[in-house]
Parts: sequence; structure tokens; C-alpha cells
Amino acid sequence: MRRLVLMFGICSIAAVGMGALYAAWMIHHGFTTRAVPNALEGALAASMRDMAIPARYKGMRNSVTVTPEVLHEGMKHWADHCAACHANDGSGNTMYGKTMYPRPPDMRQTDTQKMSDGELYYTIQNGIMLSGMPAFGEPGDNDLDSWKLVAFIRHLPSITQSDLADMEKMNPKSPEELEEEQQEEQFLKGGQVSPQSPPSHHH
Repeated sequence: MRRLVLMFGICSIAAVGMGALYAAWMIHHGFTTRAVPNALEGALAASMRDMAIPARYKGMRNSVTVTPEVLHEGMKHWADHCAACHANDGSGNTMYGKTMYPRPPDMRQTDTQKMSDGELYYTIQNGIMLSGMPAFGEPGDNDLDSWKLVAFIRHLPSITQSDLADMEKMNPKSPEELEEEQQEEQFLKGGQVSPQSPPSHHH
């Protein structure tokens, strides 16, 4: 019993010491999302995420039969809701993704693809605390849109240039892009094109 108490005390002191050192390092370097999480942070975050997913999801299989139609629906949902941070190809190489802390993972790589269908589904449904990943969908185990997203995530490692070209048309458009499209359509119909407002500059 004494040995157990001693070991617990040593571990507690070590944890407090490591926490203090990490806090001092953070204060010295500042709080910025431009930094990249170090290996220890990445390992701890992955472990905590794994522990936070209920055990019953770890062996859960996709409840949706994967067909070309299902993949297309998942692709549309990804392009509309996920691509701003994860990119159409799942690389995370976007304006938002490159400045988030932690960075969105490359969804094509092993760390994501080795997760079970249920783990991916749970993550989509519930998000990840202390990250930029929000919770999507309705609570429960049969949100079809989220299961279709799981199917599309499995497709990402083999995504084609044709897929990516289609997804660009599905991505949300900015007000400026919508205005430009409207002016082009008006011009093609023989209408008068109004001059665009000069872009505003932020200093």
C-alpha cells in the first residue's frame, strides 16, 4: 500500500512538473495558431480522442451500402460542409486548415483511414473538443448524411481529378463569385452589365 501511495505521489509530482514546464514554454513562445503541435501534443491528443470515443462505436460498421449514388451524396456534403478546412481532396491544404491549431489531419493517410467506420461517424457527429472540428448531424446512430460522409472519407485516397473538378462546382461561393456569375449570365442574355464595386482593402 505504501509503495502504491509513493508511486502515485511521484507520478503526481512529475505530472505537475511537466505541466508547469509546458505552461512556462507556452508563455515564453506565446499563444498562436501559427505553430505546429509537437509530437508529444499530437500523441496526447490522439490518445485522448481515442479514449473519448465510446467503445461500442469502435467496432461499428457503416450502416449505408456504398454505391456510386451514396458516394456522390457524400461528396456533395463534403464539398459544401467540410472542404473549407479539409480541402476537396482531404489534404487540409486550405486557407483555414493551414492556420488552425491543431491542423486538420490529411484524411487520406493511415492515421485516419485506420479508424473504424464507427469512430469516424462518432467524430463527425460529435466533433472534437479544443479543436476546430464542430459537431455535425443529429444525435443518434443512424444519421444517413454522416454515414455517407464516412463512405466518402474511405474514397479519399483514390479520389480522381474528375472528382475534384466536380467538387469545385459544389463548393460554396463567395458573394463576389455569385455577383460575377450573375453578371456573366446577364451579359450572355444581352443585358447591360453593371460595373463591379471596387474591392475594399484592409490595412
